[in-house]
Amino acid sequence: MRIVRFFLRFVGWLLTPLVAWAASFCGAWLGALFVPLADQPTTGLILAIALGAVFAVTGTFVWMRILRKSPELREVLAVTAEGIPVVAIEAEPAEEA
Repeated sequence: MRIVRFFLRFVGWLLTPLVAWAASFCGAWLGALFVPLADQPTTGLILAIALGAVFAVTGTFVWMRILRKSPELREVLAVTAEGIPVVAIEAEPAEEA
């Protein structure tokens, strides 16, 4: 059971970059659909890169909003509202005053 829980938390920590990557891939793919309509290949490449970046930022923004609004999801993934793993916060050494 500990192995399954560890695996699920590990995958949960990777969800934010995975969401950004998947969104950027979809945006670049949609941009590539418009490449044949562009006059020059450079214009099509810039369009694909721009759409990939816009989709990545939007996907990450939406995912972080979902994390902030869902305490159940944060508990399951063992992350804070900012997406930081709880274990990383607990492992920080205490500052001496």
